[in-house]
Amino acid sequence: MIYAPCLPRLGTFDAWRDAARALASNGVDADQIEWTMDGAECSLFGSGAALPAAQSMTVPKDFLPLAKLVCASRTTGAHDLLYRVLLRCRGNAALLDNRADTEVQKLVALAKNIRRDMHKMKAFVRFREVTPKGANRRQFISWFEPDHRIEELIAGFFTRRFADMDWGIVTPEVTTKFEGGFLSQEALPSDRLNLSDATEDLWRTYYANIFNPARLKIKAMQSEMPKKYWKNLPEADLIPDLIAQAETRVHQMQQDAPTLPPMRAERILERLPARPKAENIHACTRCPIGAQATQAVAGVGPDAARLMIVGEQPGDHEDLSGKPFVGPAGQILDSIAREAGIDRSAAYITSAVKHFKFKPRGKRRIHQSPNRSEISACRVWLTQEIATIKPALIVALGATAAQALTGNGTQIMARRGKIETSLEGLPVLISVHPSAILRSPDSANLRAALLEDLSTSRIMIDALESDTTVTPITSI
Repeated sequence: MIYAPCLPRLGTFDAWRDAARALASNGVDADQIEWTMDGAECSLFGSGAALPAAQSMTVPKDFLPLAKLVCASRTTGAHDLLYRVLLRCRGNAALLDNRADTEVQKLVALAKNIRRDMHKMKAFVRFREVTPKGANRRQFISWFEPDHRIEELIAGFFTRRFADMDWGIVTPEVTTKFEGGFLSQEALPSDRLNLSDATEDLWRTYYANIFNPARLKIKAMQSEMPKKYWKNLPEADLIPDLIAQAETRVHQMQQDAPTLPPMRAERILERLPARPKAENIHACTRCPIGAQATQAVAGVGPDAARLMIVGEQPGDHEDLSGKPFVGPAGQILDSIAREAGIDRSAAYITSAVKHFKFKPRGKRRIHQSPNRSEISACRVWLTQEIATIKPALIVALGATAAQALTGNGTQIMARRGKIETSLEGLPVLISVHPSAILRSPDSANLRAALLEDLSTSRIMIDALESDTTVTPITSI
């Protein structure tokens, strides 16, 4: 015996639920049912056998909300799939929680497509005003072409969102009206409406002027606003030309950018808190590290040093002595600097973080790398040092120094030996930290790399001081 329930265009879920309850409660197998939509081509079995009387049955609480979404799907076999899962749910209340189940996966995917279609309708419905003279409420109309049968599901959103006006949304199959505070829907075939009005030119002009070519991401834009919706948007025919002109407009924006800050910038700066004074570094509480350390370790070197060398943070020896690079890593740095022809006393030596971060282990204090928030909190002191010294070149030793100076602390070995730009616009030579030489099995190659980079820094500084031209190593 074959059953052929015919589902109406409106009230689809209610009709499916009533038919499914009658069939499932009487043990009718899915192979004995052919679900059809009203207006679709008739089944070979005509209207099918009469539905049996419904018996009482229970389903998991999550099934009906899922079924309500899936019933709106135009995907072939969606109603049949829903019924098969319903039969299986009767003996397995936890079935819907098993996302590894193939049929449950398909149902969830169908529901996700319906939610996406509803989101697009919320985003791309455009109302045009059609208020007649003398009307008590403003009246609007819109045309939209959804992928699925979502008109009933979405009507409540528009009713709540636009409760203070009368409106109508026409789709190819359903007309939804909200008039005088009452919602009505009619399954009525309709052709695409021509809703152009005088305000469209104003909107298109506004859209063209607020379009920011510098933030254009075509794939992201089309992901959120697929081309199939463009025909219903008044601004859509502007988009291809705006995309084509984006690069030219970005270049023009760069050329037209002001060279001096506006007057309001000065007023804003006046309201900002003053920069910390250098003598207050020992009382710094901008991050938790200082609470454990013995003292802050500021940089040392001439005020007019042409070369600044920035390490990670003080170690155990530096924390106790109050001077940077005096421990084992400092001795390695001194040795390699001498080989590179650098007089340490002529350079300004400092670290990105001014307090020693460690983890106690017995009587020892084990070094801990500072995290990004700690590097950022301590950046104010490094900024102040750079502003005071005004070095011609900065050498960043290791990931923490690179992070503090350039905003990027990754892939140090791939970047080492190259000139980058600091956040202040100064040249930064990326290199390895001397402590890496102490603990790495590849210490010989790391030592050679640091020697090469320090030699490069000396050559660049010598060239600057002699006013000769030097071509730096690969810039990025």
